[in-house]
Amino acid sequence: MNYNRIYWYRFKGVDKAKKKIIWKEIANFFHQKLGSPEKILDSAGGMCEFINASPSKEKWVIDIEESVKEFVEGDVKTIVGDVLKVDIPKNYFDAVFISNFLEHLSSQQEVAHFLSRMYENIRPGGKIAIIGPNFKYAYKEYFDFADHTVILSELAVEEHLYGAGFELLETHPRFLPLSFRGKLPVHKLLARLYLNMPFIWFLFGKQFLIIAEKK
Repeated sequence: MNYNRIYWYRFKGVDKAKKKIIWKEIANFFHQKLGSPEKILDSAGGMCEFINASPSKEKWVIDIEESVKEFVEGDVKTIVGDVLKVDIPKNYFDAVFISNFLEHLSSQQEVAHFLSRMYENIRPGGKIAIIGPNFKYAYKEYFDFADHTVILSELAVEEHLYGAGFELLETHPRFLPLSFRGKLPVHKLLARLYLNMPFIWFLFGKQFLIIAEKK
């Protein structure tokens, strides 16, 4: 699959400035949610919007595409390769962030394997945050994306996380809209308000948010 061409096509009508504004707010939001981690891993960084904006001191990103090096900014340790196979330190990261990746894997078994790897890489007391499309609320659009293969809901991901050894801390079946082609606010103050007002997430959210901890 040619991910570079697919993502170029997918995001060709999306304002990059809009994405940058929103991801800055998302990165700050998760920095607080995850306990201000000093060492954070973005395990499938793509265009690096999250990891570039993260306030963490030590930032790592992994992506299977060589083009990740074109997007990364600043002092971010960049690894190009299959996140299921690359060598990364164990019991090391304060936090791992996963956005719109689990649904790209080839099977439920591969989801389980990936989360077990992340469990090994997070230090005791560290946290993991996962965002992804919730099939229950996005079933009509779920397979409008060429790289979506595995069907997941927040309940399925909870089970996968618990199976990998994590203790669940927080689950929101509805969090963000499905894509940046949706109605997510563009102004940073509106985006900040949205992120900090969970009672309105049910109006727009089609992606789940789950946070868990390695005890």
